[in-house]
Amino acid sequence: MTVEARTGLGRVGIWTFAYEGQPAGRVRESAAELEELGYGAIWFGEAYGRDTFGQAWLLLSATRRITVASGIANIAFREPIATAGAARTLGEAFPGRYVLGLGGHRVDDTVHEVDGYPVPTRGRALHTMRGYLDAMDAAPAHGPAPDPAPRRVLAALGPKMLELAAERTWGAHPYFVPVEHTERARRILGPQAFLGVEQAVVLDADRGRAREVATAHVAGYVAAAAHQVASLRRLGFGDEDLVGGPSRRLVDAIVAYGDVDAIRRRVVQHLDAGADHVCLQVLTADPLALPDREWRELAPALL
Repeated sequence: MTVEARTGLGRVGIWTFAYEGQPAGRVRESAAELEELGYGAIWFGEAYGRDTFGQAWLLLSATRRITVASGIANIAFREPIATAGAARTLGEAFPGRYVLGLGGHRVDDTVHEVDGYPVPTRGRALHTMRGYLDAMDAAPAHGPAPDPAPRRVLAALGPKMLELAAERTWGAHPYFVPVEHTERARRILGPQAFLGVEQAVVLDADRGRAREVATAHVAGYVAAAAHQVASLRRLGFGDEDLVGGPSRRLVDAIVAYGDVDAIRRRVVQHLDAGADHVCLQVLTADPLALPDREWRELAPALL
């Protein structure tokens, strides 16, 4: 059986945050075009725009075949019973087309504020995720059972979370990782678990300009995401890469930039390293704009 047949996602998909800031009509049009271009899946992040399940419904209802995956649904935002019920509803309405990606990296018992709104934390990552999955599985289900049941993946970076992903879910969805992480993740997951890797890219023949966009992307995560910094340190990146702005070595490892061939090479590297699926996050100078031109240009070369 081919990877495409086994996963139903194809080799290459699209990952985006940009839908959160777009009107619903524009999101529908864009999703339908991505499906026609031949991409295997649409992955979308959850920040503080649309609720992840509302966004998934919007994308699924605008398309006919393509898989829609949360990348990720943040477990700090809702109780397990709410997540379980919403996932079942999407699985029933769109059989086999929805993948629930779960994650959330807050690791203490303080209250995190976003624009003055308190977002509670849920404790240490591994213990919390295991308990969250337990609670989802125990949630009452009085409505129709979706067939097949929606697939789940974890936003796993470290070895223990990858092991949990292989043990309790369909697989893993690592974000902000180099090819070296894909190699390690496949060894830990084993041969059967799904491995869908996010890859940031900048499509611009002017490599200097592309590197500026790539550097800004990496710098943002290094400054604000402690769990990503910990993951990079496990992979051998040190203070010389992380302190005072990201090093060229780190930027080049995290973001593929340049022409179509440069991006295609990185996708192939992930696939050769053990990924089943690579979802491309196309970066531009305007993070709120949809990169329609880039999605169209990449499709013939990658699909």
